[in-house]
Amino acid sequence: MATGRVHIVGAGLAGLAAAVRLGAGSADVVLHEATDHAGGRCRSYFDAALGMTIDNGNHLLLSGNRETLAYLESIGARDRLIGPAEATFDFADLADGGRWRLRLNDGRLPWWIFFAARRVPGSRPLDYLSAVRLLRAAGDVQIGDVLDRASPLYARLWRPILLAALNTEPEKASAGLAAAVMRETLFAGGRACRPLVAADGLSGALIDPALARLRGAGRHVRFGRRLRAIELGPDRALGLDFGSEQIALGPEDRVILAVPPWVATSLLPELAAPQEFRAIVNAHYRVEPPAGLPRILAVVNGQVEWLFAFEGRLSVTISGADRLMDTDREVLARELWAEVARLTGLSEVLPAWQIVKEKRATFAATPEQERLRPGTQSRWRNLHLAGDWTATGLPATIEGAIRSGFRAADLARESRL
Repeated sequence: MATGRVHIVGAGLAGLAAAVRLGAGSADVVLHEATDHAGGRCRSYFDAALGMTIDNGNHLLLSGNRETLAYLESIGARDRLIGPAEATFDFADLADGGRWRLRLNDGRLPWWIFFAARRVPGSRPLDYLSAVRLLRAAGDVQIGDVLDRASPLYARLWRPILLAALNTEPEKASAGLAAAVMRETLFAGGRACRPLVAADGLSGALIDPALARLRGAGRHVRFGRRLRAIELGPDRALGLDFGSEQIALGPEDRVILAVPPWVATSLLPELAAPQEFRAIVNAHYRVEPPAGLPRILAVVNGQVEWLFAFEGRLSVTISGADRLMDTDREVLARELWAEVARLTGLSEVLPAWQIVKEKRATFAATPEQERLRPGTQSRWRNLHLAGDWTATGLPATIEGAIRSGFRAADLARESRL
């Protein structure tokens, strides 16, 4: 096993996962973060407009996200995620007012599709077998070439689920990435599909416990440390330039670069990485959810796609939201609230609100961008890459980010320079 110090650049989930993995052993770890906070876009913060703490974005996890659950176990925060005892998903159709609940059975054999009360209204058991075609699709095929986009099941199930998972319009998204998600969740049975949310905030579940664990183990966490440049030799990184400090890398030192792809390519111009991105819009409203409202509600035939109910707050998520980037924030808040009011029966009077637009929330999960994702090992033997944009086999998700951090940590720990 290599000795020396491991410098992790970036304290998003990928960097935190790498630091936690290495920090559990004897490795000398230093975590550098350019901003004054950890978590990247997966964090909580106090919002003055609402007068309350909110999440930067809403994130839905599933019980089949093995690496995420392992990460939570390692930081003592497994109990921070909550969800139903079985795999249930509530849906609402704004076009006809329909409501239904999808109820999966625990085992891999999907006998639930044979019961009308457990599946999408109007669908037949054979309709669900269309998803099997995803598993056979080549990596360069789009979902639109595999699934029947004219079918009611596509509009009422496959499209909302796959759009949320890939943050890219499924018609043009990678069938291979969709298949990877399905293998680890839906095709693994209901035990892997229970929806989980961080009821008390993303930072309280995923970020703060990790920082506490690292500090408790004596690991260094340094904020306000923006990496300006990497000194590169023919086959290894030689130094890190943080502007106010230059760090020479010793023969046994290693670097894990866990930054967004546009930052990584600015530091490593030779690096191939995704170049197209998709937006996400989140809307938060300070209002008490009405009794009986599901904690998570999937919505079809509206601008609202997912409605999350938290204590004192309702939150909306819209994926693949590039079309909304130039929409006036108040106009958007009113349009979305009109739909929320219809879904919940609440007053149409607009409550206190906040709109969060993330222009480059994830890379575009198309076959073309998938081919640009780099592996964990860079061409420099002591420099490893982490992030949900690297070749994790999954789209840009929390699970993918944590998986990438674990992989980078294992590679750094095992490398012999």
